[in-house]
Amino acid sequence: MYLITMFGNLLIILAVSSDSHLHTPMYFFLANLSFVDICFTSTSVPKMLVNIQTQNKVITYAGCITQMYFFLLFAGLDNFLLSVMAYDRFVAICHPLHYTIIMKPIFCGLLVLVSWMVIVSLFYCTVLGVYLGSAATQSSRSSATASVMYTVVTPMLNPFIYSLRNRDIKRALKRIVGVPGT
Repeated sequence: MYLITMFGNLLIILAVSSDSHLHTPMYFFLANLSFVDICFTSTSVPKMLVNIQTQNKVITYAGCITQMYFFLLFAGLDNFLLSVMAYDRFVAICHPLHYTIIMKPIFCGLLVLVSWMVIVSLFYCTVLGVYLGSAATQSSRSSATASVMYTVVTPMLNPFIYSLRNRDIKRALKRIVGVPGT
């Protein structure tokens, strides 16, 4: 599942960056979402795989804090990028004639930058408190299942849900691979 997550998200980034037809706000945000999903999954899954392989669940305090920081950073970025993508679709549907004026490249870059800044200042502190406060009350079995769902399954499915069903992405990937007739 981890390899599928990496491969699927890397394909989206490659397709968007290599095809000039995909240099639009929607695909810019999709490529950023794919990058964040790669980072999000890579903050915890490699350590989880090592723990499973070695049957050793020890992590240093510094390692735990570092992993938690990046995990929460990228989880929050995922949420904010999905919000920005929803705004992009809202503008495209509700204001189609003004879309190119509103969603200029500089504005799209600013939205992504604001997502990064807001998550560091707001989401990280809030979620850290929730995580540390509720850790003693949750069962380990339900926590493990929930952790796998949002650290592995969701980032693995995002490329399929948001991009790989899209005909423009499919066309770009076929061009990259060299499939005739594209």
